[in-house]
Amino acid sequence: MSKRNLALLGATIVSIIYGITFTIAKDVMPQYIDAYGFILMRVGGSVVLFWLSWLFVPKEKIDLADVPRIIASAFFGVAFNMLTLFKGLSLTSPISAAVIMVTTPMIVLVLSAILMKERLQKSKVIGIILGLMGTAFLILYGKSIGNATNGSLGNFLVFANAVSYGFYLIIVKKLMDKYNAFTFVKWIYLFGFLMVLPFGWSQFMDVNWSMVPITIVWKIGFVVVFSTFITYLLNLLSMKELKPTTVAVFIYLQPLFATVFAIGLGKDNLNWVKIVSTILIFGGVYLVINKRNQ
Repeated sequence: MSKRNLALLGATIVSIIYGITFTIAKDVMPQYIDAYGFILMRVGGSVVLFWLSWLFVPKEKIDLADVPRIIASAFFGVAFNMLTLFKGLSLTSPISAAVIMVTTPMIVLVLSAILMKERLQKSKVIGIILGLMGTAFLILYGKSIGNATNGSLGNFLVFANAVSYGFYLIIVKKLMDKYNAFTFVKWIYLFGFLMVLPFGWSQFMDVNWSMVPITIVWKIGFVVVFSTFITYLLNLLSMKELKPTTVAVFIYLQPLFATVFAIGLGKDNLNWVKIVSTILIFGGVYLVINKRNQ
């Protein structure tokens, strides 16, 4: 398998994990732990995992000139990104959050055109529109706002997260071209942890662990290990071979896999709407990732 195909496989696995995470994270908060406290646990656990992993890989020195870029990556890719997503998800429904998240590829496309002078190919634009149509069709049909407590604010925060993640994908690309992923991601998470600490400490201390079921503890562990540690590594490795716009378009697959997960648990069923949506989503992804001869 080529490096590009491995990168595409990695991006697909990330979408599967994230698709499951929407439901799992909503089960945890705000009933057992508030959003910022959960983020502190998520980032703190990941810091430990990334630094332990770094012990077993070749060592590289970070150029001091790249420290500002690492700090910016920590802000947009960890601190602001995660705080706004989880706070937004705690206020709105997973369905609404998923709708807003699919704006990320469009944001990245615009940012890439402005910051990286990336040419807007017609096939990419068509692919993003197809994916957006398919995703909106899939997650809006027959759905309600559900258990949203403040949908407007929640949706705004999730959109802010999408913009933040778009910036991160572009900022971190130059670090990926220069260093091994383990060299700088441990610093990104360490700086990110320091940024979220003031927000999450009091909520973390308020958790009554005696009232937290073991199933919720396992779900917290899933978010720390798989939704954060594994997905960030796979995303970074994928970005060595793929453009930011290509990585971002895989967000379209998240609600698709979230639906498959729900069907597997007997919480949803398959109908023609979901089948048509699947075709549109995969068609959109294909148009974006397809390497056309120039």
